[in-house]
Amino acid sequence: MNDAEAIRRSLLEPSAFGAVFDRHFAAVHAFAQRRVGAELAEEVAAEAFARAFAHRKRYDDSHADALPWLLGIATNLMRRHWRTERRRLDAYARVASQHTPSVDAHTAEEAIRAVARLPRRQREVVLLHVWADLSYEQIARALDIPVGTVRSRLSRARGALGTDPILEPSRA
Repeated sequence: MNDAEAIRRSLLEPSAFGAVFDRHFAAVHAFAQRRVGAELAEEVAAEAFARAFAHRKRYDDSHADALPWLLGIATNLMRRHWRTERRRLDAYARVASQHTPSVDAHTAEEAIRAVARLPRRQREVVLLHVWADLSYEQIARALDIPVGTVRSRLSRARGALGTDPILEPSRA
């Protein structure tokens, strides 16, 4: 049974969609992992299949192979995630000067945009340290990683960002 047949059959017998999942999950997961890393890949792949299942009535069954359709769904999910994160970081950049009065708005905005360009793992550590005011030990606990990993990620991030006053915890 090809994918189109399995999807068509799943409209009456939902468990038939399992054949599509079994056939393509590894490929969708691998694609997502290359794009967003191992930590988010599972979530993206699972959500892609959940959406595919929910919208299976719309599948064009003239295509026997559903992999391109599934990868398109995964791509849209990742794009939406990046846009949302970018908008959030842009909003933080616009208000950063309000929380750091000693830094002018332009400098604050540049710093936030620089943080946004960091690799996700470094960015997580920086944001937990600076905005949540967590210690290295607390960050390690929050991310379930060793303290040494926190230190090295923060060190690499600082190296990439330079020494900007907005990147230090508020300690207010």
